[in-house]
Amino acid sequence: MKKIKAILIDDEEKALEGLQLKVNRFFPEIEIIATCNNPENAINTINEKQPDLVFMDIEMPVYSGFDVLSKVTFPDFETIFVTAYNNYAIEAIKHSAIGYIVKPIDNDELKLAIQNAIKNISKKDAFQNNRKLLERLGVNTKKTSIAIPTNRGLTFIKTKDIVRFEGVDGYTKIVCSKQEPILSSYNIGKFVKILENSHYFLPHKSHFINLHFVESILKEGSILLKDGSHVPLSKTKRSDLIAKMECL
Repeated sequence: MKKIKAILIDDEEKALEGLQLKVNRFFPEIEIIATCNNPENAINTINEKQPDLVFMDIEMPVYSGFDVLSKVTFPDFETIFVTAYNNYAIEAIKHSAIGYIVKPIDNDELKLAIQNAIKNISKKDAFQNNRKLLERLGVNTKKTSIAIPTNRGLTFIKTKDIVRFEGVDGYTKIVCSKQEPILSSYNIGKFVKILENSHYFLPHKSHFINLHFVESILKEGSILLKDGSHVPLSKTKRSDLIAKMECL
């Protein structure tokens, strides 16, 4: 049976240790790959390790658990929020199909939350649920920069500087205006989800482009970008592209 990779986040060391002991005792199929007591470090840890499940304290200094969730590049993991207060945020969490437990942690409630999370992992709809929660809470989900996992670690790029994404054998080549291309372990579909409803467009299943770098649409069915590169354009996407360009 494949291990479920989990990360635990809480600014209180004792709470972190207690939760870790309970998870290890009740769910040996869960591998805790990291624990974080600093929410800023937690963002980088999640981006780099790409867990299946995250236990997230809500009330933390500097960044709340919701802030952490909004700053992660691709929050496609199941989330179980941990809170000391049964407050207004709980209603938003309930309506977003996301788990939560209230401190002090009751063993039966913890087991139920984890069992539900394990069932949901196979559904692969965590990204939409996490985004739905942030929108309900009024948290800005627009990305001005993203963390790109590479074989060297994490590279941070301003989204406005990205010219295009190109799918290559399950990986993604990211072409930027101000640096050399980067090869990411994310597939191109993840970047499409991250930057949907923004100034990016998918003209072909293997290409995702920044509309601000479009120079022209060529007759032979391709797009000329301002860096001189050509990208294929599917016939079915031509009218959508023209409409988006006219609205920029």
